Amino acid sequence: FQALFSDPNFYRVLGNTLKISILTLLTTFPVTIIFTLLVNEIGGTRFKSVVQTITYMPHFLSWVVVGTFVYQLLSPTGGMVNAILIKLGILEKPLYFMAQKDMFVPIYLIANLWKTTGYSIVIYLATISGIDTTMYDAASIDGANRFHRILYITLPAMFPTMCTMLILNIGSLVSVGFDPVFNLYNDATYQTADVISTFVYRKGLQEFNYGYSTAVGMFNSVINFALILITNRLAKKFSDTSLF
Repeated sequence: FQALFSDPNFYRVLGNTLKISILTLLTTFPVTIIFTLLVNEIGGTRFKSVVQTITYMPHFLSWVVVGTFVYQLLSPTGGMVNAILIKLGILEKPLYFMAQKDMFVPIYLIANLWKTTGYSIVIYLATISGIDTTMYDAASIDGANRFHRILYITLPAMFPTMCTMLILNIGSLVSVGFDPVFNLYNDATYQTADVISTFVYRKGLQEFNYGYSTAVGMFNSVINFALILITNRLAKKFSDTSLF
């Protein structure tokens, strides 16, 4: 632990982890709720099923596949993104996006959003399916439009699930998944892409520094546990929803 807290690399890694986690929470959480409401408002049952299937399919893909897809898509030699940007005159020559340290976080956020949104939508749609449809009918008779029905019926019914998901997400604020980062980063992006999980992997399995990596992992677990307790306490204080 003395080596851990005196190592400047650890604070860099901790900063990267918090930055990526907070940005992921700020993008994924609201986008998922908005997209769920949009999917729920689709009228045609068949079209709605197709949209749900398409959005849920990326969840079953391995991050190895997703990482390979992202590298191919952004490749400076034959990548679709470079070809389009050059065609539009935005770029004069191909750019190796995956080697740009400032581009890692936006690329990670987009890839993570594409892969994980579908799973969260299924959870929220399951909650919405439990709403009594007569409430919508009664609201329509009283003159409520579609926006009013979403605001006063759908969102309040979703609130307990949203609160639970938020507690779990904040509880893992110091834990950025190993698989997505490991399959997207490289030596050129270590400065902004290296997070606690990849740092522990390199220290423990590549450098065989098991004591150091255990200290990092324990620090990570303690902080996450404390965040869950604090968030759950706040949720219990300001609402009727909590994990325990």
